[in-house]
Amino acid sequence: MTRRGSVPVVDRWVALVTGTLALVALAAFCVVTAVAPEAGVVEPVPSALGWGLGAVTIVLQAVALLWRRTAPRTVLLLVSLGMLLCAVWGLGDGIGLAQLAVFVASYTLGLAQPLSRSWPTFAAAGVLAAAGSMISATFSDEPVALALGLGALQGVGTVGLPLAVAIAVATRREIRQARQSRVDALERERGALVQAAVARERTAMARELHDIAAHHLSGIAVMTAAIGTQIDSDPEAAKAAVAQVRTQSTAVLRDLRSLVGLLREDDGRTDTPERVRPESLAGIPALVDDVSGTVRDVRLTVLAGDHQQVGHGVGPLGQLAAYRMAQEALANAARHAPGAPTEVTVDDRDPEAVLLTVRNDRPGGPAAQPGRSGFGLVGMRERAELTGASLDIGPTQDGGWLVRLRIPRDQDTQHIDRTTATTEDA
Repeated sequence: MTRRGSVPVVDRWVALVTGTLALVALAAFCVVTAVAPEAGVVEPVPSALGWGLGAVTIVLQAVALLWRRTAPRTVLLLVSLGMLLCAVWGLGDGIGLAQLAVFVASYTLGLAQPLSRSWPTFAAAGVLAAAGSMISATFSDEPVALALGLGALQGVGTVGLPLAVAIAVATRREIRQARQSRVDALERERGALVQAAVARERTAMARELHDIAAHHLSGIAVMTAAIGTQIDSDPEAAKAAVAQVRTQSTAVLRDLRSLVGLLREDDGRTDTPERVRPESLAGIPALVDDVSGTVRDVRLTVLAGDHQQVGHGVGPLGQLAAYRMAQEALANAARHAPGAPTEVTVDDRDPEAVLLTVRNDRPGGPAAQPGRSGFGLVGMRERAELTGASLDIGPTQDGGWLVRLRIPRDQDTQHIDRTTATTEDA
């Protein structure tokens, strides 16, 4: 951890490496020039004082780089001035060694600040670098026009090239940050959708609890009130009412346990040894068996697909909506078409959805007298809308009645299945 006011380790290394490279190159130039001055490695050949002042200037440039992040503008101007001083000391072609610090400072400022704010500093640094190159060319007896051209080219290249690289890096960084921001926004949006889905599920659970209470507890309340009046006058009727209360209480407990069971992630575990009937597509066969036990002609057809479990990929709310639809449709068939054969079909072959159909023929006996319509069909439509399913209800051509529910499977589950199948095929 870097203490406040201290120089980061990275900046220390950058300054050390830049200064070391420049000093080593300067020493090499000095040795080659002393051994073979006719080689023309550095022209004009600097004096001993010029070599020494150049080395001091390069060291000061490296020291200035320690503050390249805290004061990037000042550092760029100082190291550019060092390039001009190296030309004044008579280093000649050796002023190129002072460019290393200018490169680093220019790149740092280009990343730290936008060009719209820092362009005056870059312009001043370019002028200082160009002036140093022109002075060096003048000491080499170059023509004035050539010296001016070389100076301008050197100023633009020394400051402009690292600036262009910094702009490219900064642009890519901004693009990456924009993508990350978009991903974060999508994650927040997904979280909001999840919260909305949770709220809808809570509403659905509240609806189911209300249905259970309205269906069973209201009957229990009526029967217990009758028991109070019959217990003395008609003990046998009171005993029958008590048995009915016991039956209704057991049904309430079973329905509540089934509703809570839908919320469990592990359907294979239960805290009690008694098996709870699942109110889902898997529980429809048991529902049909119960109805068939009342001397009604109800048949079940299951068209299995490639899944190991019927209704694979359908969420808990969709499973519950399918079970409730079948339950309500069978109850309506018994009420409005007594004695008519009824057929329940679960078509699990479509990889996109599960199709549940309840169809009864023309009534074989007198139907229930029409009266106030209940909320069965309304509840079916609301559950279908809540789960994203499509519901079709209406009479058939032969005088019967048809209820068809198409429940879509979860997209994530389909994607996982397709990925698994592709992997197995490979």
